[in-house]
Amino acid sequence: LAAVALRGSPTFLIQPVRTFCLLTAMVYQLIYFPLRGRAGSVRLLLKDNEINFEEVNCGGESWRSHWKPQMQFGQVPCLKDGDQNIVQSNSILRYLARKHDLYGANDLEAVQIDMINDGAEDLRVKYIILIYKNYEDGKEEYISQLPAQLQPFENLLSKNGADKSGCCVGNKISFADYNLIDMLDAHLVLSPKALDDFPVLSAYYKKIISRPRIAEYHATSAFKNSPVNANGKQ
Repeated sequence: LAAVALRGSPTFLIQPVRTFCLLTAMVYQLIYFPLRGRAGSVRLLLKDNEINFEEVNCGGESWRSHWKPQMQFGQVPCLKDGDQNIVQSNSILRYLARKHDLYGANDLEAVQIDMINDGAEDLRVKYIILIYKNYEDGKEEYISQLPAQLQPFENLLSKNGADKSGCCVGNKISFADYNLIDMLDAHLVLSPKALDDFPVLSAYYKKIISRPRIAEYHATSAFKNSPVNANGKQ
């Protein structure tokens, strides 16, 4: 309601004011194949932070004819935000982190988060080479060398107190946590005892996967029945 003074009179006329409010609930679309793969960390971030999104399966015959030509580098995952197609998994993670306050409390935390995320990505590249190029011949050697790959994470997370905070940097979860946890998940499928000699990493991992929304997601058939990789090797 608004009070309007009438000309030449102290009388006020009460008139209704119409306010038009247009609320559009934007829902992200996550375009990927029906597997964990490179979208696993993005799903964890979205699920854990209760960010609305819908899965779009781009697999099957439609991939090459319909989806691939739309992608800037011919690859997925792709996060569709309105009319914007955002590709490359780490670009997606950082984009969401900036929008949803998952990038640390200051510049120093942000660069530490980047360091851990890039370390997780280095590990992912080695894992992908094993899975897609050298699985049968290289699995045993890869597992034997895995402790040396995990030790830097153990050292850094110990320094940051991640076993107590449940966050790789500071006291708030970041996008790097989701990428690292996704990688640890994949390696625990490959080698169930991978974390046995790493008490800090093990405690950190348990804290993250016990977060209510991640635990709920991990309990779903969609997660349990989803292949880790496209070729069925894991």
